[in-house]
Amino acid sequence: MTTAVAFVGAGALVAGCTSNEPENQGSGGGGGGNAASSNDETGDTVVIGFSAPAADHGWMAGITEAARAEAENYEDVELRVAEGTNDVNTQISQVETFINDGVDAIVLLPFDGAALTPVALQAMEAGIPVINVDREFNDPAASRATILGDNYGMGVSAGAYICEQVGDNPDAIVAEIAGIDSLPLTQDRSQGFEDALAECGLDVDNRVAAEFTVESGEEVTANLLQAAPQIDAIWNHDDDQGVGVLAAIANANRSEFIMVGGAGSANAMEEIQSGDSVLQATVIYPHTQAADGIKLARLVAQGKNMSDLTSQGVPRRIVLDAPVVTAENVDQFIENAFRS
Repeated sequence: MTTAVAFVGAGALVAGCTSNEPENQGSGGGGGGNAASSNDETGDTVVIGFSAPAADHGWMAGITEAARAEAENYEDVELRVAEGTNDVNTQISQVETFINDGVDAIVLLPFDGAALTPVALQAMEAGIPVINVDREFNDPAASRATILGDNYGMGVSAGAYICEQVGDNPDAIVAEIAGIDSLPLTQDRSQGFEDALAECGLDVDNRVAAEFTVESGEEVTANLLQAAPQIDAIWNHDDDQGVGVLAAIANANRSEFIMVGGAGSANAMEEIQSGDSVLQATVIYPHTQAADGIKLARLVAQGKNMSDLTSQGVPRRIVLDAPVVTAENVDQFIENAFRS
């Protein structure tokens, strides 16, 4: 799937308008046309099983909360939520239970995409469509649709914003506070950041990696500030660890730089709103992915289309946008943000 196609899918989701028209109807020739009715109208009741990792992180807690809230918007959705777990075998058992119960669809954010692939394939082979959220399976046949955040795009958005703010200074010192370095998502974010900075002739001068926790964020940032007496801009990959990052900055009494966050927590947005913080922006990594997964599962189970696409059916792969939130547009995002 190309990036261009992925953004088409994302746009359709943002529009949030879908058709009640069955997939096997329409104008034919691959063109369904615009919807004549709202998808919000009640249809056949569908039972959706939902499983995700444990809510040990603000973003992850927001994932399940958003999924529950989305399901409550529909009278025709019965959502069965398994207890969040970081134990792969337990999550596999949860999916097996959904299969044995004969649910109409499964929305699955796997703790480990590769480890959950076989049981997802089992569900698909049993005729139960699986919506894969955030962490991909290693076999495309294991899901009917996949919905993802854009980790590379996060880095690009953060880098482009920093270029706008300090790019006129060719000697600007840029620092990066990454998440867990061994994870592909961290590597993708860093690559996007590097590529965007290169567009304005900047690079990363100082880099540390935390572990997506408050404690690790504070520890590595204290080390970073000690090693770098002058900084012009910082990108911190994750707003949860950003709580610790901001604490370390306050403890060091440093304020000569601007800072950009990552993920889009309410805490970060409140800092941005305050107008007196080094944190001037954050880049969204949508915690609403599972909520979108619930909407897609309902569509697929009810055999409907996405009305804002000309083609029939529901896209197989959707990559969501990674917009930058600043003081100018924070009011558009803070109401639906998760809390660290």
